Amino acid sequence: MVSRMTAPRVGVMSLQGDFACHRATLETLGAAPVRVALPVDLEGLDALILPGGESTTMLRLIEDTKLRDPLARFVRSKPVMGTCAGVILLGARSERLPFATLGALDVVVERNAYGRQVDSFVAEVAAAPLGRTMRGIFIRAPRLSLVASGVEVIARLTEAHGLAPAGEPVGVRVGALVGLCFHPELSGDSGLHAWFLSEVAGLSLPVPSSGTPRAASSREG
Repeated sequence: MVSRMTAPRVGVMSLQGDFACHRATLETLGAAPVRVALPVDLEGLDALILPGGESTTMLRLIEDTKLRDPLARFVRSKPVMGTCAGVILLGARSERLPFATLGALDVVVERNAYGRQVDSFVAEVAAAPLGRTMRGIFIRAPRLSLVASGVEVIARLTEAHGLAPAGEPVGVRVGALVGLCFHPELSGDSGLHAWFLSEVAGLSLPVPSSGTPRAASSREG
């Protein structure tokens, strides 16, 4: 039986970065992606995704578009998933940024910690909410240098990479907030998106179409 329910409205911050792949993944799951570039775009959303991209540029654009205060209120009241640069924005603090982060997740995030663009890598990630591993794509990825005791670790590296040991946290959750150091939208695996929408955000999804688009990215975070 095909569901006739209304598709949930899920915003994707679209100031800069890898927002198009997130929007495409949401569509395959039966959600209605909404472009978020101004404060008014946050109205009536069921959840929000903060994509990867240039965290410094994103923070400047957040200030320029006057998104700072509305976004800060949203992340404290609605479900939000931040991927790569998105977890930098959600974190308690990071270094060498033009403006303060949103401070919603009690983690310290080290930008570009695994190396430069040429050091981007793919690694198996143990995703606890899925009960399995998945392919993690790390592009100039941030690193969780400090995770507070009240923060749930939901994803870990299965093997050591460079200075990062096996078991290093690469995904966290606090309540309705999720932060990932990698790009699930580029992996061809929509499992974490589906989990975020259904289990974290509590949204009911229509029957999705098959497949999740895959794409390449050369952006930070």
